[in-house]
Amino acid sequence: MRILMITMSLLSLIGCGGMASSQANAQASNEDFAVERVADGTYVHHGKHLDIDAGYQGDICNISFIVGSKGVAVIDTGGSLKVGKQLREAIRKVTPLPVLYVINTHVHPDHVYGNAAFLADKPVFVGHDKLANTMELRRDQYAKLNEKLLHEDAKGSDLIKPTLTVKDTLTLDLGDRKLELTAHPVAHTNTDVSLIDVKTSTLFTGDLLFIERTPVVEADIKGLIAELEKLKSSPAKQVVPGHGPFTKDWLAALSNAQRYLNLLLADVRASIKKNEGMEKAMETAAASEKDKWQLFDVANRRNVNTIYPGLEWE
Repeated sequence: MRILMITMSLLSLIGCGGMASSQANAQASNEDFAVERVADGTYVHHGKHLDIDAGYQGDICNISFIVGSKGVAVIDTGGSLKVGKQLREAIRKVTPLPVLYVINTHVHPDHVYGNAAFLADKPVFVGHDKLANTMELRRDQYAKLNEKLLHEDAKGSDLIKPTLTVKDTLTLDLGDRKLELTAHPVAHTNTDVSLIDVKTSTLFTGDLLFIERTPVVEADIKGLIAELEKLKSSPAKQVVPGHGPFTKDWLAALSNAQRYLNLLLADVRASIKKNEGMEKAMETAAASEKDKWQLFDVANRRNVNTIYPGLEWE
């Protein structure tokens, strides 16, 4: 795969440049923003595996864009206005075509706070049917969190709500390529959307799927396991997860995530049955998975803290 190294110094190139094929070997130094071409007209910037409470700089998830004959669709925009601007500059290095759509795969701040960088493009902002309301409910909480973690880089970031929502399925047309979006039941969050680029059979899962980095459960672990199983029937040839490298061995990646989540679920249930308490469960649940995932200690403890109370009432 080819790597594009795009930097803030490319600001002067906004609105200029040719098509992807003529720009694919562009290189720059300094504050590098790497974009990987994973398929024809399909690009991904891979965020770093950093915990949100330690070293977070707004750039920890995968953010992507797809170029069609009429324009561009952006898939997630990063955790700050700064990261969103870097993504926008990377797009302008590849193509002068307009940004038609900005798609958010779910509500989490590391995926949506770069939206504001695209307001001048006047795109259609797309998200789950429940995304706008969930954004509003979390607006103050997320703003305080972003200011605490990002300091100066939090300035100018805002929660931009979707202007087009996905209640079940939705098809977007970029000209010579269609994107098929699916809204999921409660799983990683209550706002999860996945999409597949039909032309290249590239599936974008959002945070339904983590690769290398420990999966995260905010909403419903049983729902997440079920949605991962449904994704196995996708016609995809390759997958871009919410966090981690894109892969052609995507069925194995889905199974790996399910293995961890199933073990976590079983172990927490066992702890509850034995009246061991949440703190004990945090120390023991899914312990055999520790060496298989990055950021396991902190993410696994958070997952136990999230799912334990609900499982007590099963």
